[in-house]
Amino acid sequence: MTLARVCGNVVATKRSDAVAGARYLLVAATDPMGNVLERTIVALDTVGAGLDELVLVSQGSSARQTRVTDKKAIDAVIIGIVDVVEASGTVAYKK
Repeated sequence: MTLARVCGNVVATKRSDAVAGARYLLVAATDPMGNVLERTIVALDTVGAGLDELVLVSQGSSARQTRVTDKKAIDAVIIGIVDVVEASGTVAYKK
């Protein structure tokens, strides 16, 4: 899993993923404090995440292990919205 920050929406009217009502978000990997580290990727939102929220993203074959994504052409899926990140006994991020 990866920590990522939601930085935008992606709209695709024609797609082959077969996920009814799918909502895709643009996310960028972050450090534990929520600072953006890498380029962005597109992830299927399964939890109702919003702009600028810190989320948990699963990628690759693990992204196809949910009820919604089973046997679908999905490479990245948002599986959680982060409330708190604690690292080495210190709160690194708090919503």
